[in-house]
Amino acid sequence: MDVDSLIVAGLVAFAVVHFALAIFMALAPHAFYSSIGPFGGRNDHYVRDVATYNAALGAGLAIAVRRPSWRIPVLAVTTIQFALHSINHLLDIGAADPAWIGYFDFFALAAATLQLAWLMRAAARTPPTNPEGAPR
Repeated sequence: MDVDSLIVAGLVAFAVVHFALAIFMALAPHAFYSSIGPFGGRNDHYVRDVATYNAALGAGLAIAVRRPSWRIPVLAVTTIQFALHSINHLLDIGAADPAWIGYFDFFALAAATLQLAWLMRAAARTPPTNPEGAPR
């Protein structure tokens, strides 16, 4: 698999995850809070607010699959969001109930941040190709 195909696969994977989270958060904020986000008091409105951010990032990532000029900017914004989200979870690492979720969330977000940074760097270094292999 060439680097451009890996970038596209990464964009698709992160878009699917963002859309899935957005749908889960919007349709079942209590279930999301109970299973993934048990930090502090539950507020369904804020969970649905965050769903809109996930949906927007998912849309940007999905558009970047077909529009190579979107890849670096969308990956940069998404990487920054994941890095900041990771820091927030590090600061509250012991505040989840059960506690293991705080650690799991932090390490999962940090790993995703590294994956996104790799995709962004690869996109910056690799001219995208069309299905026939010619540069776009």
